[in-house]
Amino acid sequence: MSVKGKILTSIAMAALGLSLITEGTVAYFNDKEPVTNTFTTGMLDLAINKETFFQLEDLVPGDTMTGNVELTNDGSVDMKEVKLHSSYEVVDNGEPNQGDDLGKHIRVEFVRMDNGKQSVVFQKTLAELKASPQQVLKEFPAGSDAEKCMIRITFLNNGKDQNHFQGDQVKLTWEFEAVQRDGKPIRR
Repeated sequence: MSVKGKILTSIAMAALGLSLITEGTVAYFNDKEPVTNTFTTGMLDLAINKETFFQLEDLVPGDTMTGNVELTNDGSVDMKEVKLHSSYEVVDNGEPNQGDDLGKHIRVEFVRMDNGKQSVVFQKTLAELKASPQQVLKEFPAGSDAEKCMIRITFLNNGKDQNHFQGDQVKLTWEFEAVQRDGKPIRR
């Protein structure tokens, strides 16, 4: 056999060897297992047992009214806090108030009732509440017992002439805002 023939035979044998090696590496065992995942977001649901706390008429300076309310966490997510947002409008039906805001003369006291004990959460005028939301609860876990609270409203008597408030009306809107707990790593 000539040199040229030997080279061609060697190349052919090398190609055959490579094809056998390649075929050998393609053949293998295989197994697949599918996995399905479901992600469900939690529910944040703050409930209040009343739509109206007070329907008051004929107030005079020095009057104090008290109302009870229960807050519940009816959702599946713990609440980091619950805030009270307050807004109001004064309808001036009597003498002109000349810049004197009736909201500065109405004090709100928010009290938590815990095992028969009262603890004042905050005491602010309506004007102060309007300027800054107030935290009424901290860490309100899902499924926990209702939080019993008392709200005391006082028309402050400043010892001065308050005649310009006669016949006036306050239209008060409160909104309780639940804030979710902080996110955290969950391991299962």
